[in-house]
Amino acid sequence: MKIEHLFFDLDRTLWDFEKNSYEELSFLYSKYKLHEKGISLPNEFIKIYKNINEKCWESYRENQLTKEDLRVKRFHDTLLYFGIDDKSLAKHFGADYVINSPKRTHLINGTIDLLKTLKPHFSMHIITNGFEEVQHVKLKNSKLSDFFQAVVTSEAAGAKKPSPVAFKYSLEKTGAKLGNSIMIGDDLKTDIQGAIQIGMKCIYFNPNRKDHEYPVWKEVKNLSEIKNILL
Repeated sequence: MKIEHLFFDLDRTLWDFEKNSYEELSFLYSKYKLHEKGISLPNEFIKIYKNINEKCWESYRENQLTKEDLRVKRFHDTLLYFGIDDKSLAKHFGADYVINSPKRTHLINGTIDLLKTLKPHFSMHIITNGFEEVQHVKLKNSKLSDFFQAVVTSEAAGAKKPSPVAFKYSLEKTGAKLGNSIMIGDDLKTDIQGAIQIGMKCIYFNPNRKDHEYPVWKEVKNLSEIKNILL
């Protein structure tokens, strides 16, 4: 069956989450004068935050943590690591981060060229575990919105990747079928495992060449390689 629909993950696949997040966290470190509270370097704060944030997101994906709790807990726990028990600061820090980090516009290298090349040939969509209000801001500010016909968030789907519910909802919303669709993403557990378990072809974007044993359809190190696969 001819491929007609492409489902992209957003964060770390197209939108450069690491670079945008680093810039915003560095800015907030200075804004809230964390150096005066005993955290000597922004990189020190960011390193601990990234580890804690990853664990919080894992809890969120497993429905052990609400969106509201995640937004505060990841910063409160980071501050606690440095001996700062200030939940009010964590709330303000978290609120600023959620509002402003999505406005940053760094993209993964090759994103615009890839989307411009593919747009005449495919219906393209986003399927993301990111928050509804946040992901749309990222797309708009990064000038990506016009490339996609549908943006499916886990909140809208009522389930998070890799749940089959999230993928089936995306297919129904877009009128796509398993046989004419491909999932493209950077996360083995959410994007790739999710696609494989419902029988959807997938392209694993693996810029760091992580070792794995997943039976992916195709694997690329650079986004530009996808053009050669699909066209």
